[in-house]
Formats: sequence, structure tokens, C-alpha cells
Amino acid sequence: MNASTTFVELESAPNPEFAIVLMHGLGADANDFVPLVPELHLSNLPGVRFVFPNAPEIPVTANNGYIMRAWYDILSFGGINRQVDEAGIEASCRTIRHLIEAQNDRGIPTSKIFLSGFSQGGAMAYSAGLTHPDALAGLIVMSGYVPSQDFIERHFSEVNRSLPVFAAHGTQDDVLPLQLGQTARDYAAAKGCKVQWSEWAMPHSVCAEEIAAMRAWLVARIATLSDRD
Repeated sequence: MNASTTFVELESAPNPEFAIVLMHGLGADANDFVPLVPELHLSNLPGVRFVFPNAPEIPVTANNGYIMRAWYDILSFGGINRQVDEAGIEASCRTIRHLIEAQNDRGIPTSKIFLSGFSQGGAMAYSAGLTHPDALAGLIVMSGYVPSQDFIERHFSEVNRSLPVFAAHGTQDDVLPLQLGQTARDYAAAKGCKVQWSEWAMPHSVCAEEIAAMRAWLVARIATLSDRD
């Protein structure tokens, strides 16, 4: 793992069998989604290890070069058109790959690891998930988008072609317009992913209804994977 990558880690039960790597949004940090863990009410399920990594602190061009935590540089904000730094996406994909390998070393196979994220973190879930060389358990994307279809096309992993995806977006999102989420949904579905999509009347955030739907999807997915053991 990159020695500079810091993270927060929580476990829903001792000796976890599953892991979720959850990436924060632009300008946030690893603590941003820690409160989500108790809200998912997973205590009656096989243990899940949550890994919340910190993105590097970099200047973000679209924010006048302001230094903040970001998984990649955004060159311009333009509604549904965004210019991004693909080299930064690739570097962050390597970071996520190292985090997955670290979980493998601790006894959790990639087939029981989910990638998740909010906003730019959701963009990384799509980017890292659809290009990962080994089959993952699934993706959980909250108000996310696909930052570069070209990047995914160049590095697409056939083993994740039918990857299950939970994706949700707010109909009142004025940061990442709903159309960005819908376009990502359609792209993932066209690649073969099994996408469960929800829209909620909310801004750029997460609501209680989304968390409940996410929990139901996660419980079903964990049950399916546990039955295969």
C-alpha cells in the first residue's frame, strides 16, 4: 500500500468476512461517512470491515488551484460536461488496488470486497471497480458519475462485466446534476453491470430512504455471496 495513504477503519463484528472500501467526495476526508456504519444496522450479518481512505491533498484546477483532498484533478466544472485528469484517476485506482490487496492479505478475498463512494468517491468506485483485474463483490455509488469513459474503455476488466451495482442520485442535485448519474447508470448497464438505480428528492447528499435501500441491497448481496461458501 502507498505509505502516504491514511485511512479510518471500522468493523461491524469481529473477524469480518467482507470489506467495503468507501471513498469520500471532493474536499471531504476519511471521517465523512463513518457515521453511515451504525445507520446500516449490520450487526446481525457476517462481519464487515469498512475502510475509509483519505484522498491526497492536491490543487484542484476548477477550484482556482485551491489545495484540498481529491482523487483526481478536475480541470473544469461544466454542468454535465467535466474535464478531468486521467493520470490522477489512474493513480487513485492504484491506491484502491493496494487497499484491496491489503484486505486480501488479511483474509478477505476480492470477491467479498465492495467499492463504494460519494460524489467524486463514487466516480472512483466506477473507475476502479470496472477496471479491477479481479472480480469484486459489487459497487455502491452515491451521487456519483463516470469521470472518463475513455479511461474505463482502455482498462476495462472483463471479470467485472456483470458486477452488481447499487447507485442512487438526488433529483435536486445542483453539484452533480441528475443526468450525470443517469449517464453513468446507463454506461455501467451497457457494459453488463446489474444496476439497481434509485432517485430521491434530495440535493447533493444522502437521505434516510437511500440508506435503507442500500442496506437492503447489501444484505441481499452478502447473503448471495455467503451461500456460495
